[in-house]
Amino acid sequence: MRVAGSMEKLPLLQSADLRGKVVLVRVDHNVVKNGIIIDPYRIDRTLGTIYNIVERGGRIILMTHVGRPRDKKTGAISCDASISVAPIVKYLERKLHTKFHIPEFPCTDDKGIPGIDTSVNLAIKDLKKHKVGGIYLPNTRWFQGEEAPGTEREYFALQLAGLADVYVNDAFGSWQPHASTYDITKHLPSYAGFLMQEEIRNLSKVLEPERPFVAVVAGAKYDTKIGPLNEIYNSVDQLILGGVIYNAYLCAKFNVRIAGVSETDVEAAKKLVERDKTNKKILELPYIVESDTLEGKIEGQYRTITVDTLESGKEYGYILDVDARSFQDPEVNKILNSAQTIFVNAVMGLTPHFTEGSEALDRRIDKNRTAVKLYGGGDTLQEFKSLCPGLYLSVLDDALYYLFTGGGSVLKAIEKNSPFGIKPVQALIENAERFQK
Repeated sequence: MRVAGSMEKLPLLQSADLRGKVVLVRVDHNVVKNGIIIDPYRIDRTLGTIYNIVERGGRIILMTHVGRPRDKKTGAISCDASISVAPIVKYLERKLHTKFHIPEFPCTDDKGIPGIDTSVNLAIKDLKKHKVGGIYLPNTRWFQGEEAPGTEREYFALQLAGLADVYVNDAFGSWQPHASTYDITKHLPSYAGFLMQEEIRNLSKVLEPERPFVAVVAGAKYDTKIGPLNEIYNSVDQLILGGVIYNAYLCAKFNVRIAGVSETDVEAAKKLVERDKTNKKILELPYIVESDTLEGKIEGQYRTITVDTLESGKEYGYILDVDARSFQDPEVNKILNSAQTIFVNAVMGLTPHFTEGSEALDRRIDKNRTAVKLYGGGDTLQEFKSLCPGLYLSVLDDALYYLFTGGGSVLKAIEKNSPFGIKPVQALIENAERFQK
């Protein structure tokens, strides 16, 4: 297998010598919004790595990014308390019955934190003496060097490396090559944590699926998913679309105009329509919900229409959801019942008002009790949990389900046709060749 073979080159946490070592762990605890944890799932999935390190004699320093504090246009960085790691630390302290220390570093106006100063040394001494259970660094994106180019970034990577003896990346969801996920591997022996390993192993079920393989993909913009969508199309037996991706496809196929769908997206979708004339992999959902407004689900201003009534040259309102009846359609039922692998990276409607399609999709998929079901992270999981809380809780321990923590990472791996095409994972393999010969 492509993934299994490459796993042999990946340096694994279980191979690391940790006794008496300070271990710097990059996690993806990006679960805080407006100062509140929206879902602790990503935190809980890293507890095995944290426990293993401490149980084997390591002393742990954690770090994660939260939100996007850097303004893309101006480069200004805001150390906003609403995206602090403090709620994460409180959660971990309750969960693990130990004390974490959050170092405080000065944050300059619009420039974030210049770097890690020597005040952290006292905390590291306390860590080694077991006066604290762990250290949790401030939001990595508050630091100037995390995303900066050139010497600033290299300086920050060296500062991070100076804190520890060993580096562990357990943040598969953080696929972008920043200082805390990529550059640091140049300076410390580096290993993949248990969650990272599990995410990669389960990707093999998407990249080398048991067939029939059905994928459900939706998104707010077509052009941002062209790469992974093309790769998924190559692999699947049947493809179900939702959101603006489905709208763009309908525009391109039926020569209609749907409010809110850009001409760029329609042009991009035309290539998919052409491919599907021959391959016939796209399974059209027959019932869709048209709305006159984006302001909400307002009585009298939305209606269900059918795809087979779309008229060439006609303009339609906003298509904001898939009607639940689509998942009672005989052809849709047949395809979903026969699938042996189902991959879902999709919110079918415009939240928070148009949620019928997503709920119907999740409940319909669960009726197939033999297929492996893999859910991409992020919004897909959030909607699953919100709309079907009982089902969501029941599948957390279901061997037929796997819930990825990072939806963007999964799509990037699909686009690269391998998890080992992702830069932070590549960096771990290169580190093994450099440090662990």
